Amino acid sequence: MDDYLLLLLQICAPLILVAIGLIVGTVVERKHYQSIRSREKANLNLPLITLREYQGDKTILKSHLVTGSVVVSVDYFKRFLAALRNLFGGQVLAYESLVDRARREAILRMKANCPEANIIINLKIETSSISKQSKSGPRAVGCVEAIAYGTAIQLH
Repeated sequence: MDDYLLLLLQICAPLILVAIGLIVGTVVERKHYQSIRSREKANLNLPLITLREYQGDKTILKSHLVTGSVVVSVDYFKRFLAALRNLFGGQVLAYESLVDRARREAILRMKANCPEANIIINLKIETSSISKQSKSGPRAVGCVEAIAYGTAIQLH
């Protein structure tokens, strides 16, 4: 009886840990998206454009470089799903939401660094992955870094 219980525990423990990872990761991601959406609504009054020059009719009082960066980690369950997807090919949806959250968060942090600005021009966003060494082959994505930068302009 003890051998049966031990075998059941050895099989169920990893499944329970994966389930906990799925639940916690989903809740954390959902809360982060809610926070991003509410802060994006609050910052709608500060437009971002990718043009290199301001082409409005108002006078520029000040301009300066602003940046915002973030590193977002991949939860274990998403890493597991991505590894399965790599076996069969196709879109890795688990990482797409990770990169989307990182980019949007970097933009929000950049906007928070220039509250006096009227517009941000020449917006650029860079992303990179921070790999985790895997014992069984290629490096696995551990985190995604995103940096947003541009020129904040204060108008007269």
